[in-house]
Amino acid sequence: MVPVYTGTAKYSPFEATGPALDGSAILLRDGAPIAKIKYPRQARFYAMQTLEGIPYWKIAQLHSHDVLATTVLQTCIRYTDRATSCQFCAIGQSLAENRTIAHKTPEQLGEVARMAVLLDGVKHVVLTTGTPNVIDRGAAILCDSARGIKAQVDIPIQAQCEPPRDHGWFQKMRDSGIDTLGMHLEAVTPDIRAQIMPGKATVSMPRYFDAFSSAVAVFGRGQVSTYILAGLGDTANAILETCESLVAMGVYPFVVPFVPVSGTPLENAAAPTPEFMRSILPALGRMITVGGLRSADIKAGCGKCGACSALASYEG
Repeated sequence: MVPVYTGTAKYSPFEATGPALDGSAILLRDGAPIAKIKYPRQARFYAMQTLEGIPYWKIAQLHSHDVLATTVLQTCIRYTDRATSCQFCAIGQSLAENRTIAHKTPEQLGEVARMAVLLDGVKHVVLTTGTPNVIDRGAAILCDSARGIKAQVDIPIQAQCEPPRDHGWFQKMRDSGIDTLGMHLEAVTPDIRAQIMPGKATVSMPRYFDAFSSAVAVFGRGQVSTYILAGLGDTANAILETCESLVAMGVYPFVVPFVPVSGTPLENAAAPTPEFMRSILPALGRMITVGGLRSADIKAGCGKCGACSALASYEG
């Protein structure tokens, strides 16, 4: 999951040679070779399409080497108004560029998931969604999606959404076939949250923690997670203090370096430095290990995949 099409990537000292027939290549730093690497092959299921003529890659995509991921609903009640949208979010760009479809039906998701398992050995699925309303916040559409997939193939599923108002949705999600749940904080300091994601910040940190507690009671310790984007303005101490509370609750805090995405208000923002990430990840890795929340034990989802962060390498 190395960012190569972002503005900051233009200034990277790293460059990769084109792949050989077997996918191998050389990684260069300032023009000097430093390592051998290998490009992942294109997923075999990308060559297929539905009876309606929709390419499978517009419905779901391969993340890392064995994860199928999709945004079930490619629209969000906040995205069209930058006064309320998350400033790092690009959920509408791929839709505007015709690289996806607005709503993936349960039948489409089941069809693609089945072939991704058969052709590419996919091991788990990540379902995220734009927020369609402020009531269930996408939980209902994720339940339908999970049922559609489990009707076709028995595979672990993570669903990701904001906390629904009624915490009874957590049991409904579990009953629909969702194995793990992600509810993402992104930033942990209230002022930073209000600045970077003004709409989402209306769901306060206490409300998130209340939802985490209810969700862990349903899914179990280590099977509820949250994304924290290091580099949005939170200090390392603020991130680690929040993570300490999360781990104590049984929530896996997946801390990921922020990657500025082209076309968003934060496209020219700086990514976090390696030094900043080193001020967080070793201590967090020890914290997670002591708390018994190893990524390898997560049934499905971003924390289990780990491709966007080096966090798992710091776990004991």
